[in-house]
Amino acid sequence: MKKTIDRTPEGLRVIQTARTEKAINKAAKAGFRPLVRPVTPSDELYQECCVWQNLLTGEIELVGDLRWWKPSEASVMVIDWKRYYPYQFPEPFAAYLIPADIQTGERVWVADLIEDYVGMVWPQGGVSRLESCEAVWDGVDLKIDYNPEKHRTECVG
Repeated sequence: MKKTIDRTPEGLRVIQTARTEKAINKAAKAGFRPLVRPVTPSDELYQECCVWQNLLTGEIELVGDLRWWKPSEASVMVIDWKRYYPYQFPEPFAAYLIPADIQTGERVWVADLIEDYVGMVWPQGGVSRLESCEAVWDGVDLKIDYNPEKHRTECVG
């Protein structure tokens, strides 16, 4: 089980995410208010890869960046470059676990975002998701404080 923290070094309360029916129900029984959201993959997020196979051994190799990889003479590309959504979640829903004593206007840290926000872009074939972000509780909903200029990293090279 992953270790969780209650507050960030800056003093923000940490909001955890439950990603299964069992975990959501356990948190509800423990006094949390599950704020349930659909898990919807974003078309903006992707990885690129191709698959090479050694014709002598049958072994395959997944390649995401050809700049540092050289195929053996016995290898051929069996699956050409393709984009795919690289994240897997156990259910098509998840829930932010809202503490019963949260105050309207309270700024918090969401440790595991349910929604897909762009975190990093690199030119060799990928756009990854932002894992965590600040948010504000408005009394009904968490307003994720995502700012692409602050949270999105553009890699070069």
